Amino acid sequence: MIISWNTTNRCNLKCRHCYRDSGKELKEELSTEEAKILINQIAKANFKIMIFSGGEPLLREDIFDLISYAVKAGLSPVLGTNGTLISKKMAKQLKDTGISAIGISLDSLDSGKHNLFRGNNEAFKNTICAIKNCKDLGIRFQIHTTVMDWNKHEILSLTDFSSAIGAAAHHIFFLIPEGRGKNMANELLTSKEYKKLLTSIMNKQNEVNIEIKPTCAPQFVRIAKDLNINSRFNKGCIAGINYCIITPNGDVQACAYLAEKAGNVREIPFDEIWKSSALFNNLRTQEYKGICNQCKSKNNCGGCRARAAYYNSGDYMASDVTCIFND
Repeated sequence: MIISWNTTNRCNLKCRHCYRDSGKELKEELSTEEAKILINQIAKANFKIMIFSGGEPLLREDIFDLISYAVKAGLSPVLGTNGTLISKKMAKQLKDTGISAIGISLDSLDSGKHNLFRGNNEAFKNTICAIKNCKDLGIRFQIHTTVMDWNKHEILSLTDFSSAIGAAAHHIFFLIPEGRGKNMANELLTSKEYKKLLTSIMNKQNEVNIEIKPTCAPQFVRIAKDLNINSRFNKGCIAGINYCIITPNGDVQACAYLAEKAGNVREIPFDEIWKSSALFNNLRTQEYKGICNQCKSKNNCGGCRARAAYYNSGDYMASDVTCIFND
């Protein structure tokens, strides 16, 4: 099981799609001691992988202490970062602290386009440096890309780049309008474009020696099966089932793009929220509405619950209306 913790809302970039609308530090972000209590509760709930994200997690002064603490608690810590702060010195610190892997965001091979999207003229250069620093030190890293209308033609090239530069995986996120991303609803792919790209991505898996993982695109599981493509992933949407996320102030959500709260770790221990919250228990029933409930791929795909909520006035058990299948 995997959990993400948005360690802080602080960020050195101003990415257009940011689901947290990150930038300045929020009031009442979890303290170091609260974070350590949370880490213990996450371990108690039998999670294995803990992603430290943000904002930009490297802006949090106690990040190395917390990563080290997670290792001691038996968790495998992963860093989710824009990469711009990972100098050679920083990379070595992360390795020495016990980081298992680092996910680095890269949305275009065109430096100008990437910089414009990330809101910083040095973003591309610094991100590429971070990738090379991780590679040189033998830190496992993967590339994260968000798909939008303007970069859809670059996705497979970004997979090739990821493979060539030594990444372990290319994780491809399909945009859901949350946070600042609400202003990008007109940059979403059409259902036809979505199906075409997702099929191309899964076919690409046969051409490269790294793992490709679409996210917020659960239909990839069905496509992979239909194309007889081997994948270790047998479940599309895992929100509330094998995954959840915690905000900087301790709110627990099924995923980053589903705003519904399962509870707050300052009020209820995380392991109790994970076990007993109504939100998670509803998602685990997989008793969806409409075509998602009737679909033959219901148990493997599950539809995107965040997208279902977005298009159905917050009803996360509704049908994923953008689905490319209707059976």
